[in-house]
Amino acid sequence: MDLVSLQLGTSNLWSCLVTLLSKHSEWLNAKVKFFLPSMDLGSSNKAPDPEQRVIQQLCRLHARGLETWEAFIHCVCMELEVPLELEVPLLSVWGHIDGFSSELGAVEESCPGSQPHHDLKRPHQSCGSSPRRKQCKMQQLELARQYLQFLRTSTQQRYDSEPTKSAPPLSFHVNPILQRSGVTAPLDVHEEAATGAAKADDDIWDLFNTKAEKSRRVVMVLGTAGMGKTTLAHRLCQQWADGQLDHFEAVFLFEFRQLNLITDLLTLPQLLFDVHLSPRSGADAVFQYLEENAHRVLFIFDGLDEALLSCSTRKKPKDLDAPSLPFDLFSGLCDGTLLPGCWVMATSRPGKLPSCLPVDAVRVLMWGFDKLRVEEYVRCFFRDESLQAAALAEVRASGHLGSMCAVPALCRVACLCLQQLLPEASSGRAAALLPTVTQLYVQMVLPLSQHSCFLGLGEVALRGLESGKVIFYVKDIPPAVMAFGAAHNLLTSFWIHRGPGHQETGYAFAHLSLQEFFAALQLLASPKVDRKKLSHYITLHSHWVLRTNSRLSLLDHLPTFLAGLASHTCRPFLSRLAQQAESWVGARQAAVVQALGKLAARRLRGPKVIKLCHCVCETEEKELAQLTAQRLDHRLSFYNFPLTYVDLAALAKILGFRDAPIHLDFDGCPLEPHCPEALLDCGQVENLSFKSRKCGDAFAEALSRTLPTMKGLQKLGLTGSKITAKGLSHLVQVVALCPQLEEISLQNNQLKDQEVLSVMSVLPHLQRLQELNLSHNIISVSTLLSLVKTAVLCPTIRMLQARDEELVFFLSPYTETTAERQGASNLQENASQREEAQIRLLTLRLRECHLQVQDVETLVALLQGGPYLQEVDLAGNKLEDEGCRLMVEAAAQLHIIQKLDLSDNRLSTSGVCSVLSAARTCSALADLHISLLDKTAILTFAQGLEEEEGTQKRATFLDSILPQMPSELPLNSIRIRLTHCGFEAKHVEQLCKALGGSGHLGRLCELDLSGNALGDEGVTLLAQLLPGLGTLQSLKLSENGLSLNAVFSLIQLFSTSQWIFHLDISLKSQSFLLRGTRRHRDALAGGALPDCPAGAQVLGFSQCCIPKSFCLKECQLEPPTLTRLCGALEKCPGPLEVELSCEVLSDQSLESLLHWSLQLPQLTLLQLSETALSSRSPLILAKIFSLCPRVQKVELRSLHCLSLHFRSSDEPEGVFCGRFPGCHLLQEHVEPLCWLLKECAPIHHLDLSANLLGDDGLRSLLELLPQVSVSGSLHLSHNSISLEGVLYLVEALPACPRIREASVNLNSKQSFWIHFSRSEEAEKTLWLSECTFSPEHILRLATGVSQALQLTELILTRCGLDLEQLTILLSLLRRPAGRLDLRVEEPWVDRVGVLTLLTTSAQTSGNITEISISETQQKLCVQLEFPCLEENPEAVAFRLAHCDIGTHQNLLVTKLMKTCARLRKLSLSQVNLCSASSQLLQHLLLSLSELKKFWLTFSRVNIESLHHLASGLSSCHHLEELDLSNNQFDEEGTKELVGILVGKCKLKKLDLSRNGIGDNSCHRLSEALRGATSLEELGLSHNKIGDAGAQNLAILLPELPELRKLDLTANSIGPTGGVQLAESLSRCRRLEELRLGRNALRDPTAQVLAQRLPQKLKVLCLPSSHLGPEGALSLGQALDGCPQVEEISLAENGLSRGLPRFSKVLPLLRQLDLTSCKIDDQAAAPLAANMMLCPALEEILLSWNLLGDAAAAELARVLPRMGHLKRMDLEKNQITACGAWLLAEGLAQRPGYQIIRLWNNPIPSHTAHRLQTQEPRLVFDFFEDSPQAPPRADRADPRAAGRWAPGEAWARRPRAPGAESERDSAPLRRVQSARPSRKREPRLPSPPLLGRREEPALSPALSPPRASRGLAERRKYLGCRREPGRGERRPPSAAPLEGSEGSWVPPPRGRDAAHLPKILLPAHGRTRALWGLSVAPATRGRCGVAGLLLGKRLPPGPRPAVLGTRLRAPPAWTTAGGRSPHR
Repeated sequence: MDLVSLQLGTSNLWSCLVTLLSKHSEWLNAKVKFFLPSMDLGSSNKAPDPEQRVIQQLCRLHARGLETWEAFIHCVCMELEVPLELEVPLLSVWGHIDGFSSELGAVEESCPGSQPHHDLKRPHQSCGSSPRRKQCKMQQLELARQYLQFLRTSTQQRYDSEPTKSAPPLSFHVNPILQRSGVTAPLDVHEEAATGAAKADDDIWDLFNTKAEKSRRVVMVLGTAGMGKTTLAHRLCQQWADGQLDHFEAVFLFEFRQLNLITDLLTLPQLLFDVHLSPRSGADAVFQYLEENAHRVLFIFDGLDEALLSCSTRKKPKDLDAPSLPFDLFSGLCDGTLLPGCWVMATSRPGKLPSCLPVDAVRVLMWGFDKLRVEEYVRCFFRDESLQAAALAEVRASGHLGSMCAVPALCRVACLCLQQLLPEASSGRAAALLPTVTQLYVQMVLPLSQHSCFLGLGEVALRGLESGKVIFYVKDIPPAVMAFGAAHNLLTSFWIHRGPGHQETGYAFAHLSLQEFFAALQLLASPKVDRKKLSHYITLHSHWVLRTNSRLSLLDHLPTFLAGLASHTCRPFLSRLAQQAESWVGARQAAVVQALGKLAARRLRGPKVIKLCHCVCETEEKELAQLTAQRLDHRLSFYNFPLTYVDLAALAKILGFRDAPIHLDFDGCPLEPHCPEALLDCGQVENLSFKSRKCGDAFAEALSRTLPTMKGLQKLGLTGSKITAKGLSHLVQVVALCPQLEEISLQNNQLKDQEVLSVMSVLPHLQRLQELNLSHNIISVSTLLSLVKTAVLCPTIRMLQARDEELVFFLSPYTETTAERQGASNLQENASQREEAQIRLLTLRLRECHLQVQDVETLVALLQGGPYLQEVDLAGNKLEDEGCRLMVEAAAQLHIIQKLDLSDNRLSTSGVCSVLSAARTCSALADLHISLLDKTAILTFAQGLEEEEGTQKRATFLDSILPQMPSELPLNSIRIRLTHCGFEAKHVEQLCKALGGSGHLGRLCELDLSGNALGDEGVTLLAQLLPGLGTLQSLKLSENGLSLNAVFSLIQLFSTSQWIFHLDISLKSQSFLLRGTRRHRDALAGGALPDCPAGAQVLGFSQCCIPKSFCLKECQLEPPTLTRLCGALEKCPGPLEVELSCEVLSDQSLESLLHWSLQLPQLTLLQLSETALSSRSPLILAKIFSLCPRVQKVELRSLHCLSLHFRSSDEPEGVFCGRFPGCHLLQEHVEPLCWLLKECAPIHHLDLSANLLGDDGLRSLLELLPQVSVSGSLHLSHNSISLEGVLYLVEALPACPRIREASVNLNSKQSFWIHFSRSEEAEKTLWLSECTFSPEHILRLATGVSQALQLTELILTRCGLDLEQLTILLSLLRRPAGRLDLRVEEPWVDRVGVLTLLTTSAQTSGNITEISISETQQKLCVQLEFPCLEENPEAVAFRLAHCDIGTHQNLLVTKLMKTCARLRKLSLSQVNLCSASSQLLQHLLLSLSELKKFWLTFSRVNIESLHHLASGLSSCHHLEELDLSNNQFDEEGTKELVGILVGKCKLKKLDLSRNGIGDNSCHRLSEALRGATSLEELGLSHNKIGDAGAQNLAILLPELPELRKLDLTANSIGPTGGVQLAESLSRCRRLEELRLGRNALRDPTAQVLAQRLPQKLKVLCLPSSHLGPEGALSLGQALDGCPQVEEISLAENGLSRGLPRFSKVLPLLRQLDLTSCKIDDQAAAPLAANMMLCPALEEILLSWNLLGDAAAAELARVLPRMGHLKRMDLEKNQITACGAWLLAEGLAQRPGYQIIRLWNNPIPSHTAHRLQTQEPRLVFDFFEDSPQAPPRADRADPRAAGRWAPGEAWARRPRAPGAESERDSAPLRRVQSARPSRKREPRLPSPPLLGRREEPALSPALSPPRASRGLAERRKYLGCRREPGRGERRPPSAAPLEGSEGSWVPPPRGRDAAHLPKILLPAHGRTRALWGLSVAPATRGRCGVAGLLLGKRLPPGPRPAVLGTRLRAPPAWTTAGGRSPHR
């Protein structure tokens, strides 16, 4: 402080004056210049501090003399706004000379030369005194003093009056526990500890820290309902009125529930003087005084949680004159905008607080009463000593009553109840009558319940809660009710000031909870309230949302009171109150309990859980409590909201009804200090965690009283608290009494050394402890070393982990060994076992612990003689060279067996070699990590311990099956990483010497020298020294400053070294990697995939030759460089793969590259990636076909990626493939390209897609195409081809005889494919999709098609043809001879009807031989024959004479008879046959003498239409094939159906599947078929035929001598019928295919069948036939050696001990299905033997069995001998990575097309990925993702999925368990085969509905499961009828699709529907085959939404039940096509 301030310190006026003038510096400068005109202001302003400048200026003014000084003081008082308390002393004291001369003498001496100017005249108006203004200020001060006295007096009178008037009772007051935010102890905890009793008022003063800054003068008091917040507010006002809060001159109390009623905008003075208390006069003067003394003004706002927040966007007021809403005024006071410096206190319930509160506002938590305060309150309430003693006894004896009294409001209610009960009840009885909060209130109001106005209060209360009203006016309450409430203190009255001049009387319930209680009474006891609406009030509101200005949410405690009134105890009370029977009340109570039960069934979190626990406890319903307890989450977390003792007591009571353990996590929750006591005896808590800075010693002491009673506690966490040594001492003593603890966490508790050591002292007492976490405490290095000693000596500690502030102990629980439990007789025998059990492994991790060199010796001394050390991690310390060396040398003595980490320990360059030399003696050490300053070096000597254990297990298994396993080399290998260590070329020799030679480092496997400075010289030297490094397999040399010269040195090393198989160089980014093979046993045993499979020799396989690969990227490839590169690679042995990359490659360089690639005979693959090529490069590459016959495929993509595939010299010549997509080819390039291609051998595939050919380029290509030899396909998609180009193609077909098929789609996909044949074929196919023909194009199309005589099939899919255009096209088609199939798919096909389609077909100019109509798929197919043969008109007239038709149809029938005279096939699918259509068909059928095939499937046919069809078909005597499947005829329809069959002696094929045929119908069917002696195929699958029907069939079958196929899958045939069928089959001598699966045939049928097996049988399918071992063995013996058998299916039968065993060769067996037969490893050897006897086996299905690695080994042995095997399904078995590796080895010995499925086996995903990378034929996904064939038309057109190409084979989706043949699994992708297919190249199969069936009937595998099968089995394989529940897995046969829940899904339309991926979906007891998704428009009542096609085509009209199935599937599930449906 300056000298002047010291001298004037008694009055402090000088500092006040200086502070005042510092704010008016400009005014002061003007006055100084006025009074001292000769003074230099610049010299006086040199002081940096503004106050110092003011002091200097004042000193100079005073030095001028008294007159100047007095004039200046008068100017200050008159011209500036000087506070009155400062103005008076200034004028009275500093106007006299005597008072200043002595005080400022010293200051004057410091300012010499300043003399007053007596001749200076000053204007009187500026400097003179104003007595009038001085008198005005004195009057203002007096007015303010009068108002403050009036305010204090009125407040005192308010609280001195009756407490029932307007204020709560304050005759006595017990302060609740108050805790400031961030403070762990209560405000009076120290006084409590000293006196043993709670202080009364001391802690209230701590709410207001008078030394706080202005920004900290906002206090928030938070407490739950009933904690006494309002009472505290009134208590403060009363104490201020009594003169106790003398710091404040004014205290204003506002309640938000009253402020909410004010709708007018007010200023702050209006709020104070118009709403609160008006001054008698001088309101402005009073407010000015309050403003000047704001720091002595206190505003109290009660009920902030009830405030209605302003939703307006109006800015806050910046001055006092701006009127605002009351809440805006509150906001202004809080942020200092209004009355800055004042104190603001607000009370609120916990929740989300408004944003207007300052961030640094003081938050005080109100916790209610503890036990001492409860007893003090009881003593104060009861004045009578006897009642006082009795009440205290009741509270102390009753735990639940004591917990309720922790809430002050409930404590008062409890005292009122005890006051009523104690005089009458016996000792201990009163508390029993008060078990819940609700019953407390009931007991309190019980004497008043008989009054007639009692329920009237309930009606008022409920109406107020529903409208958000807590204050009522006179008009709101009936007078009688008002008088009743006021008389009994239930209502309080007060004045409501709504604004200036607006004052009314208001009423409110004594407490908000009382209003909620009366509202609950009204709801349950009033007949006016509907019982069904009670559940609307049972809600769990959250306090964590802001209120809006709509209305208050006042239903917080209403659910609790409703729940309490629902108790059985309250039923008599409610019955009397409602004057109703108890049953009436019971029904309403049950509704409340039911609503709570629904809430309890939900997954609730946080505050809602606590709220629910309160409600459930109130009901006293045991069942509800049990439900609530069981539905609680296993881990119950509470975050950041206050919890009271009452809350935890309610939670603990609910947990008492729980059986399962639970975890309680309190993270950041403010807790009462005595809160843990509520968890006494809570044995269900398994994990208890507290994380809060508010937990202190008092909390720890309360917790210590609770922990011994929690017997189930296993994990205790106390994190982030402020526990000191005092609190920790209590916990340490108690934790020793909790031996069941498994984990203790004391993180971040600021524990010091002594406290940490005290915690460690309890470890011997905790035998089950597994983890002790002491992180983030304050621990020194010496204490850390002491902890290391503890870890060494304590036998249960297995790991000590320390890093900086982290400190965790991991322990192994003590368990008594078997040897210790045995007697003395076994001691010697088990001595070795006991010794082994005593060995333990200790891990020490002391990272960044500030250890130094001197600490190493101490550490080594501590560890010597201790347990084996698994890992020692000392990284991040300061050990330096000496410390690291000492630690490495001691590693052998310390028994460190795995890892020693010394990284980041300031190791110098010279210390690296010394550490490497010391490491030679570490024979047991696995990993050594060191670092050079900030660089890293890692030495890995062995595998990790866990990896080594797994290795030993695998090695043991492999030793048992691979006896010749080499074992010369050591199991462990060394991996060393010396990166960024600064090594140069001069260090290479020394480094290699340290790494090589004998010793421990002689097993070097991987070496990483990246990031050094070796340079070209160092790399050259290293290449010479590499042979001395032993078994090196990997070398990294990245970032070593290498140039192109070093690259060629490495290439030379790569070419001459035998161990290097891969060289990868990126020159620009300086990445260099050399990698070799791993031929050691550890590679095989460790599950790794070696480049050269070492196990192949052991398995007896021939050695595979592994290619070398060389990769050079980011290098300029100029011709000289390429020549040099070629010379370096000439000596490299083959096969060789080369990958190059550069930014740009010129044409000259490309030609040079191609030239030298031809000189490398060992080259198999040449790749150019990320390299820009010129547009001429395709022409340059086209030459290579003629120059080099070794080239197999050329692929150039987008002029940036080039691949050249070469065949080896010993491989036969094959076809060429050229791919040039995206190469910017134009029309001008077509001719030179074709000229180059015609010089080479035939090209199998030519890809010119995504170029710029256009229509002109296409025309040029089509003209030159006959000269180019293309044998496979030509891809022209995405070439901007228009409809004109399509017509060019049509016109060019006659000139291109080798074109087999052309497919064009002009939609956004722009698909264009042409397929060729090797010879000129007579049949061609043209498929045009979405080409949008206009009428003028129809003539050109018809002309072109007519001239293309070899065109036999024309497909037009959605080409915009309407009915008229189709008619014109049919009439224009003219040909001299031949056949033409016309297929049309248009949207209008399903709308016009069968009659119209037949009319259109009749307009053709040729003869119709086949007609197929599918309405739902919108397809019309017509087969025409030319020339048209006219029929004799007399014959036509004769047939017409027999037709009873109308005149209007006569012409149509005549036309049809002429054009369809030679009709041989009529197919109708998914049609709706009306009466007119069926009648026309009847007459047409009567005239079809040559009809041989008739199909009517999936259609809607009524009985009348069926009668017409039967009548028409009766005359078709030449009918050979009849398919009426999937129509679901009724009994009458079946009779008509049977009538059709009578007399059909030439019938060869009959399919009646899925028609509901039962035993009766089967009998009639058998009678009708007795004459069908030519019948070859009979399909009756998926019907209802039982044993009786089977007996009829057994009689019929011998009468069918030509029968070759019988399908009775999925019927109801049992053993009786099965035996009779089997006996009759022996007479079916030509039977080749027998399908009897999905019937409960059992072993008797199998045994008889084995005896009567047909001699020519080829296919036997008996899946899911309930066969046992005996039946299977019988069938095996019968099938053994059968030369004709091609397929056997015994899936889903119990064959675990009855696997068929063959002893003779089955030469033709192609497929064996043993899915889900419970086959284990014991049957693996017989299974492998069976496979060896089946040389033609192509597919074996072994999925869903129990096969393990032993079985995989057996299968791997036989794989190389299975020459024709294509697919082996092993999904869902028990094969591990080792077994999968063996299978991969087996595949490696047999190149070609083979797939092994291993989905859902216990193989880790990363291992599966590695296995599939090296062997792509191993499939680990649910859908096969095999190598794909060259792209063809099927990529764009689904129909092409049926085509086959040479060298390709089908890769099918995994068949579901029970699928009987390949046809049950839809083909997905094609797989490239190594050899051409042995079959001849098939023709393109006819599209659906054109003479061939595009899909078979639904497989028997899709049949509904029998009721006899177990539910689990049916769900497992066929799918659940319901949605899988939690924990259930979808069946493998069901690949669900994503769909809208509840949406109907009709089948797709269009041609794609027949070829969409197949998926199985169960619904309503029947599994359907789903063929994919479609989007159909809404037509004819069908919903236009995403649909699913089910099995075969569905008829229009009512859809099967499966179409209504609700689909719920995760988006990640895909269709069988591998694509997500939602895409």
